[in-house]
Amino acid sequence: MSVFSLFKKQVEEASEKKRIVFPESDDLRVLTAVSNLNKDGIIEPILIGNKDEVQKLAADHNLDIDGVKIYDQNNYDDLDEMADAFVKARRKDTSIAEAKAKLAQGNYFGTMLVQMGKADGMVSGAAHSTANTVLPALQLIHAAKGMHRVSGAFVMEKGNERYIFADCAININPDEETLAEIGYQSAQTAKMAEIDPKVAFLSFSTNGSATGPMVDKVHDAAAMFQKNHPEIPADGELQFDAAFVPAVGKKKAPDSKVAGHANVFIFPELQSGNIAYKMVQRLGGFTAVGPILQGLAAPVNDLSRGCSEQDIYDLAIVTAAQSLAKDNK
Repeated sequence: MSVFSLFKKQVEEASEKKRIVFPESDDLRVLTAVSNLNKDGIIEPILIGNKDEVQKLAADHNLDIDGVKIYDQNNYDDLDEMADAFVKARRKDTSIAEAKAKLAQGNYFGTMLVQMGKADGMVSGAAHSTANTVLPALQLIHAAKGMHRVSGAFVMEKGNERYIFADCAININPDEETLAEIGYQSAQTAKMAEIDPKVAFLSFSTNGSATGPMVDKVHDAAAMFQKNHPEIPADGELQFDAAFVPAVGKKKAPDSKVAGHANVFIFPELQSGNIAYKMVQRLGGFTAVGPILQGLAAPVNDLSRGCSEQDIYDLAIVTAAQSLAKDNK
């Protein structure tokens, strides 16, 4: 079973449908995906926009959104209540007028639906930048309990092989503490994907075969992770071959419980992580599911602006699965 099929099965078997909000209702790809999600009855999609305009766009393209809840951010009866909640959630000096101005933007309005418990997650980014999708979540939903950062992971899958790569989307040059936290977040994503996590903190060095600040950062991150989460097998710093190939791992790190058997790979910075997942995807023929945003108190996920209707559909299912995983902790 593919990882997407696994997530879909989890969502289908849930006792209650997860409510996923889509702020970009004027994008035909989003509306098509919502129509398909509504038809399949797997989740409860929520749209944001002018109801008459959304329904006309759907009718013009023969899309069935009958029964889909549509919130108009410019004509919302409980705007005062939401603005009050916005000010409290922002945790900084923000006036009611400033809150209402932000809430006129679909991404902020959708994020507040999640923050207030009126939705379980949000999918955006078909027509917005990553910053415009992620920033409202950071400002209003904040990090999950015990977390201080957000990161982006991919599930890399080919046949029976399934791995987690992180961070491939958010943190440009993470320090030791951030790397350790990314490791923990990625281990939780691995569990959601039914991977028993074995975490490798990657470097160009294995157990001190090279020296320098870049090596020290990865080594210290692994040590921090091991101290904070001794129940999760982890090691570092490890070169990729030592982390992945049993014979090399045995030779280079004979005392490691992870070397040669790792399935969660933590890259030292964004550049290498982003390059690696794309190389494995394009040269290795792996499917890359993601980016899955990790570390938020409630799931918000970001689409590529070049996404297809199927990408939007799939990410909605992943978002619902994340919400389920949060419920089951």
